[in-house]
Amino acid sequence: MAACYGFSQADGQDNPVAETGFLMRQRFGDLLALLAGAGYRVVGPVHRDGAIVYTDVHDAADLPSGVMVETAPGRVRSTETQLPRLFAWANGPQALKPLLFRSEETLWRVQRGDDGGLAFRPASADAQPLALVGVRACDLAALQLQDQHFLHGAYRDEHYAARRAQLLLVAVNCTHPAATCFCATTGDGPQAQDGFDLLLDELDEGFIVAAGSGRGRELLAGLPLVPVREDQVRKVASTRQRARAEQTRSIPAGDLYDELMARREHPRWNEVAGRCLSCGNCTQVCPTCFCSREQDQAQLDGRGSTHVRQWDSCFSEGHSYIHGLVVRGEPRHRYRQWLTHKLGSWHRQYGRSGCVGCGRCIAWCPVGIDICAEVNALLGGAHGA
Repeated sequence: MAACYGFSQADGQDNPVAETGFLMRQRFGDLLALLAGAGYRVVGPVHRDGAIVYTDVHDAADLPSGVMVETAPGRVRSTETQLPRLFAWANGPQALKPLLFRSEETLWRVQRGDDGGLAFRPASADAQPLALVGVRACDLAALQLQDQHFLHGAYRDEHYAARRAQLLLVAVNCTHPAATCFCATTGDGPQAQDGFDLLLDELDEGFIVAAGSGRGRELLAGLPLVPVREDQVRKVASTRQRARAEQTRSIPAGDLYDELMARREHPRWNEVAGRCLSCGNCTQVCPTCFCSREQDQAQLDGRGSTHVRQWDSCFSEGHSYIHGLVVRGEPRHRYRQWLTHKLGSWHRQYGRSGCVGCGRCIAWCPVGIDICAEVNALLGGAHGA
């Protein structure tokens, strides 16, 4: 049976009232079975090699029950506890990006015929119905930015579009933000506002489940739900407020391009460049970065080739290579390009910052460079300083 619940703006939660019900913890496997029965490949979080990674899941036992993840600049540590919760962690290194914008994929193939002519054939996007369980608010915001770039720009990416059309999203509101999270200051979390098909709020005894789309409502009707109790609504409201209040990092709001460029010779660029390894970890784990490079891989017999797209990073030397010249030859130039683009130029391209406050770039940087600390140092500790 479904019920209605919601939170007022006075509670600091802007979620609209939605049709919901309560799914007991022991019945969570029914949701996974329902998704699989509807023809979806079900992907969810799995605890592997000390991190939370997205991979195929078949039942609730595959999910990271009792796992918590502690993060700090340059440090990620997972621990297993006796908590019954499946989603008591903020995020892993992957986000949604690898599922839609593949790290490497073939765009087209060329074959030489017996007459010497060339035949160009587009490659398949390899799309299939995919249900992703455990999506966080920051990654939903990042997905909207990826959609703007790949779907709504001047050039539509058909590979991305094919996968995006087949994607179903089961989001989970954060209850345990990481120490590196700052999505509350970017306005992208820790609670999901839209962009999901189903939304879960986790309590010890189970989940409040809300539908956010027509597909979500169809799934909701197929779940063994019981009515949501008022005490469960109060617990969720308290948890949401706590998750927001626990975030201690912050980043200035608004378009920072002019302020950062006015400080383009600030000594802080040299200081951070002295620590930066130009490894590109930050851009690889960033859920919004989309830089790529393309190359042709020739067959040994010379009769054909494959045109491949691969992820790239503005931290690699070759990324700024133009006609025999590397434009950004020093690490300080690369870090400055990344930061001013992410927090400045994106506003002019996409109407908002390219940072969603997930904190992955902080946690997965080998030397612990903290984007929040760097921006606030450059701006004198306050926006407009």
